[in-house]
Amino acid sequence: MMTIEILPARLANQIAAGEVVERPASVVKELVENSIDAGATRIQIDIERGGHKLIRIRDNGIGIVKDELMLALSRHATSKLKSLDDLECIASLGFRGEALASISSVSRLTLSSKPQAQETAWQAFAEGRDMAVQVQPTAHPDGTTIEVKDLFFNTPARRKFLRTEKTEFSHIDELVKRIALSRFDVAITLTHNQKVVRQYRPRTIEKGVERVAQVGGKAFLQQASFIDSGHEGLRLFGWVLPAGVNNGTQYTYVNGRMMRDKLILHAIRQAFDESIGHEELPGFVIYLELDPRQVDVNVHPAKHEVRFHQARLVHDFIVQAIKQVATEQIDLPCASETETQAPDIASPLFTPQEQVDETYHQSYRSTLQPETQAQAYSAPSTFGERTEASRAASGGGRSNYGGATGGGKKQVNVNQLYQGLSHQQMQHFDQIEEAALPSNEVSSIPISASKSSWMLLPQGKVMLEQDNQLLFGDCRQGLLPYWQMQIEQDGTLQGKALLLPVRIKLDKAALEALQQRETWLAILGFAIEIFDGHILVKKLPVSLYSIDVGEISKQMMEPSSDAELQDWLQWLEVSTPSSYFDSQHFDLVKEKLLSKASCLARIHKSAVTIDAQKLVSFLSSQ
Repeated sequence: MMTIEILPARLANQIAAGEVVERPASVVKELVENSIDAGATRIQIDIERGGHKLIRIRDNGIGIVKDELMLALSRHATSKLKSLDDLECIASLGFRGEALASISSVSRLTLSSKPQAQETAWQAFAEGRDMAVQVQPTAHPDGTTIEVKDLFFNTPARRKFLRTEKTEFSHIDELVKRIALSRFDVAITLTHNQKVVRQYRPRTIEKGVERVAQVGGKAFLQQASFIDSGHEGLRLFGWVLPAGVNNGTQYTYVNGRMMRDKLILHAIRQAFDESIGHEELPGFVIYLELDPRQVDVNVHPAKHEVRFHQARLVHDFIVQAIKQVATEQIDLPCASETETQAPDIASPLFTPQEQVDETYHQSYRSTLQPETQAQAYSAPSTFGERTEASRAASGGGRSNYGGATGGGKKQVNVNQLYQGLSHQQMQHFDQIEEAALPSNEVSSIPISASKSSWMLLPQGKVMLEQDNQLLFGDCRQGLLPYWQMQIEQDGTLQGKALLLPVRIKLDKAALEALQQRETWLAILGFAIEIFDGHILVKKLPVSLYSIDVGEISKQMMEPSSDAELQDWLQWLEVSTPSSYFDSQHFDLVKEKLLSKASCLARIHKSAVTIDAQKLVSFLSSQ
């Protein structure tokens, strides 16, 4: 009769290693993720014979103190979580505490480490049937080095399944590429048989695009469209190649963790199928951010897949975001290449997760042109609070990853974009810059108006100081000339994609009236598809995004069918709710708007002068 017994430590670890350690690339993944969690900014990966003989990972992270070295090689020992609550909102890459114990059970593993505050470095290794950990002093700089020699030396059945050195190293090389795109701020060097194969230098967020080019190729960024879309805590950003462009770069990340999740890949494929039909999936580098509490990462042994608490919402969000950029890649002609200008509106490429409180969407051609003056631009990105130990490892910060689009937007010839406009309307576009504001209005404002000091108040009210005078104005008055300049540069105003298209029933007369206005609405930032008996509203101008779509559909008929651009912009100005001036988008453009002389001139024209002395007296009395 068979009796129930507790397995020996080594055998238990070897069984666990069957899930964690599939091949040398699995070892590299686990150890590099530990280095990143330890706050390392430099990681050296040395491979010999495809990982069969040696895998060495050296970093400059916080290190492991002597008293914890023995625990580090024990099963279920980790500094990254303390309770179930930590597991439910995990932000670190590792958390199970199984990797080192599993790897050491199927190889000859040596762990050397020295925290900065510790004078002596120490080395630990496990040996014997009971996996007893031995600790001894060693020479080592600040940080940690892990050497894994003779992988699967004691499990011949596993070793015979290893492929050739070339094949195994190709898996490691591909893995390092994925890791390099998850953290642009970490320097990574990969060597094979003592020869440098890959070297990824650290990049600031503004220059993160250079690492994308290094991994995906310069041609990838020259053809790809950048996408940035968000809705109620969900955010998707990255680069997508046009359909039909063959490229093996197809990477997805969830909260900075590299993924091959079936739901994400299905959503991306569905988006292209619905947009352009069945074609080979193009290349992409996509980052998805959401609240860690809304995603379970503890569902796959190698953490390649996750489970979303609101899977349908996430799936549909990805589909709509990718469809938007896929459709625009087909419909939008390439811009004129004779002139290159910096964008007029700073793009919220990588904004803090807590700021993503409303839906926004941007996609445009990005070009990598290091030899020109058109420089990339972005804001920093952070995501998720780390666990207490992970925060200590990274110096109390959050994990940063992100990038910027390469190059600047091209000057758009509006007449090429809208060939269907009448000759009279095209002439109006040609003269749009002069029509932005009558010259007598601009000249009536002192030149120093463009350099006025200002303080933005709620709902778009603004207090201006000029020539020792205080003026109380309204930013709404500056929208019209600002929009005119934006249309002159980009061809259209910026729109925001709805999470899901809104279907609105219209009678035949309303549909005919809408068709007559369709071109002007597209210029204002609308994206509308017209069908028999109804329309699908896919995108709204950013200034109207907080208004009910059904209400907007009624207001779209207000301008007459023969109205010109000035009339439509005046309608948009009047229709813009006061809440827009407290939105994230206006916060991004306010400084540019209030620095334009034509915008300030219009604000000044309707502004009210305030008696500064009375105001000071009033404030002092409060």
